[in-house]
Amino acid sequence: MEEAAWPVLYYVVPHVITRSIRRAVILAGYSSAGRCRKRQCRRTFPRSYQPAKDINWLSVDVIVLVGDPTHGLRKTRMLRPRDARLMCVVAGKAVDLRIRKLRRSAAMSFPKRYFVNSLQDYRVGNETFADKNWNSQIQQTVNIITDRQKRSVKAAEGGLYVGVAGVGYMLYHMSLSPTFVGEKSKLLEKGLAYIQPALEYAESNKNDKSQKSAFVLGNAGIYAVAAAVYHALGDRNNADRYLKAYIDSAANCKPLNFLRCGGDELLVGRAGYLSGVLWLEKVFGKETFPAKDINELCKCIMESGRKYAQRHRSPCPLMFSYYDVEYLGAAHGLSGILQMLLSFPAYLQSDPKAEQDVKASVDYLLSLQSPSGNFPCATDELGSRARPEADELVHWCHGAPGSVVYLMAKAYLYWKEDKYLRSCLKCGDLVWMKGLLKKGPGTCHGVAGSGHVFLLLYRLTGDPKHLHRAHVFADFIFSPEFSQGARTPDSPYSLYEGLAGTVCYLVDILKPDQAAFPFFDVF
Repeated sequence: MEEAAWPVLYYVVPHVITRSIRRAVILAGYSSAGRCRKRQCRRTFPRSYQPAKDINWLSVDVIVLVGDPTHGLRKTRMLRPRDARLMCVVAGKAVDLRIRKLRRSAAMSFPKRYFVNSLQDYRVGNETFADKNWNSQIQQTVNIITDRQKRSVKAAEGGLYVGVAGVGYMLYHMSLSPTFVGEKSKLLEKGLAYIQPALEYAESNKNDKSQKSAFVLGNAGIYAVAAAVYHALGDRNNADRYLKAYIDSAANCKPLNFLRCGGDELLVGRAGYLSGVLWLEKVFGKETFPAKDINELCKCIMESGRKYAQRHRSPCPLMFSYYDVEYLGAAHGLSGILQMLLSFPAYLQSDPKAEQDVKASVDYLLSLQSPSGNFPCATDELGSRARPEADELVHWCHGAPGSVVYLMAKAYLYWKEDKYLRSCLKCGDLVWMKGLLKKGPGTCHGVAGSGHVFLLLYRLTGDPKHLHRAHVFADFIFSPEFSQGARTPDSPYSLYEGLAGTVCYLVDILKPDQAAFPFFDVF
């Protein structure tokens, strides 16, 4: 028996031992003469003490001496009260350290970013969720959001991403569903109630160039949703007013370096503005933006990407940075920007060199896909600097579920090359394995965002496997395992982080042939 096989603690208060320590040997009533009574405890320490004549020392986690520093130990005259209290602290910290080590050891076998997927995958003839009605779950979730999310100017900060405008969009999105046609007017009025404080917020910072043309995180997105809601309500004057405000904000992002941090990406840059253009033209059912403005923005993105790539000797003909990081994903990166360029074929067809550079850039990204199907978050994670697989990000904002899979889907629709479809399917299988994210139920880095990948693949292929996967991911959001193990987002009712995004996802499951990630449709 080696003494170093376990920690020996000379004093510990009973309540600091938890069930993380499975077995302890308790030396109770230890005297200065060295006499003691050995007792063995299994699992339920310190409630039940089980005497043991022959202790299996190899199974012992910790040896402790139990007592009260001001009573038991004083009676044995082993320690003065002051020393006993000191040893109490030292021993308690030692036990806490032991417990942390045990927990860390146990946690190493479980992924830290996602739940292990033990859900039933699709089998032919097993359409478990084919007739599932999500209506009541949607209504319950909406009630939670509208009861708890305050409608205030302060709560409008963060635009569509985490502000109240995102809740307004959720209600507008519901109003378009045939399932809720009887509640359309009520939903639109509620949506307008969330848009009004957001419009006040936008008015208060209308001269801030970082907010003016930002779609997801700024004023432009608020104007876009306001225009859509007023259009649905039949208020033509206000619809035209906010549509004009959106169109006018294009001038803000035309200067090449209008944002020093990087002005091309999706959340605050030109790519995001273009995504709003696409969405609004679908809302109004016509081309509402001058082709001249669209072409200017596309040319500006191309010029910015080429100059940066040349200056930094990038292997990709187009490269961009946001706060000095060359992101590759959806939120701030290359794939989101390329998807927006591919969404304006008239511009690409008018400039063959632009299309050539865009295709070469898409193929560069494709070459970075790992065997498991994921993509690096940024170029500083390539090669030897790659994240360990256990620490990789599988989010909409960074990784395969984001714009990379949407970009590859758009590339497949544009060039009809099977390599892009194969990439999408690899992304889908990766999301099935690692997409039950612990960060919450939202769209940016949550389970709803992962589930949207399956709805995309269902529209792309018609394979019922993907629709099945979308259903089981939705069901998991409301499971005890998720509610107990997932983190609560900073903005729990928002569109991109919280339950508003979940509602949009559930509404899309009801009409999967029209499903799309918010403002990010590739069809």
